[in-house]
Amino acid sequence: MASTPDDAGAPEATGAPGTPAPHSQTLSRGIRVLEALADADRPLTIAELAAALGVHRSIVYRILRTLEDHGLVVRNPAGAALLGPRMATLARSVSRDLQSAAVPELGAVANELGMTAFLAVLDRGEVVTLVSIEPSHAHAAVAQRPGTRHPVTTGAPGIALQSVLTEPQWAELPDGHPRDEAVEARGRGYATSHDEVIPGLASVAVPLVVHGQPLAALAVVYVANGRDVAAIGARLARAAETVAGELR
Repeated sequence: MASTPDDAGAPEATGAPGTPAPHSQTLSRGIRVLEALADADRPLTIAELAAALGVHRSIVYRILRTLEDHGLVVRNPAGAALLGPRMATLARSVSRDLQSAAVPELGAVANELGMTAFLAVLDRGEVVTLVSIEPSHAHAAVAQRPGTRHPVTTGAPGIALQSVLTEPQWAELPDGHPRDEAVEARGRGYATSHDEVIPGLASVAVPLVVHGQPLAALAVVYVANGRDVAAIGARLARAAETVAGELR
């Protein structure tokens, strides 16, 4: 039977000489499976993944088998898929120096303020959490899962990142310009948000700009309770200075 565009094993087109090489459809689907599993708060069935990708279940099955072979995906007794332990190993290698320098400061901030502190980076118009640390002595803390992402146009980390973008970079934002809060954050050095990414939660963030490292932000997230955001911003700014100094 002839191959169809939906066949996971179909040969990839090579393209005419002088034209941009086409992307690998199979690789793209594999990445989309990993993204779907990362965004989910529970294991996903083959049928759910097939619906998310808009392909036949047999294609998802073959992709999962390959990802399982590499330890990137595992399946529970019911057959649903979730990210495997190899993903954690790969994640630790992302911006390794930046994470290593930031973790001690995040821990200090989290314990001093009693809030979850995290490091986020800008990734193609989205803010992605690389690492987060919860306060060690708090009875309850807001969880900020590594890999969490949201548009750069929302939330304190996104506003902080917008505050250090150049005008050409601002023009690439979805609205073509920064939020008014980003201009304000550039002047005072920190950004704030409330009820934007998750209802009931507040966040404060500062930009972290280091040559040779991705554009990043240090932030805290907490249940909105009238805390002194200027003091929180100042503490995060000191942490950012320390991290930047470690990386210079």
